[in-house]
Amino acid sequence: MSRVGKQILEGARAALAIARGELDPSTYKVHIPSDIDVRALRRRMKLSQTQFAARYGFSAARIRDWEQGRSKPDGAVRAYLMVIRNEPEAVERALAR
Repeated sequence: MSRVGKQILEGARAALAIARGELDPSTYKVHIPSDIDVRALRRRMKLSQTQFAARYGFSAARIRDWEQGRSKPDGAVRAYLMVIRNEPEAVERALAR
């Protein structure tokens, strides 16, 4: 894995820990957007809802809910989606283990 990929995964893990209340957020500088356009991300990757869900560990129903505005991804999921958007290959390598 590239150095940048490792840094991004480390940041995503820290963001998840903060979202879970396991780490003090004041000790980290993390930018998590208040919203993320899941449909645009998925379309940019040229994946169907089912393909995107299967590749990244979501349910297809959850993808549909986000895209249709019935629910929104929480902070930890938004952080994960940012990593998917910025370093999809790193996420796929990490999940392939």
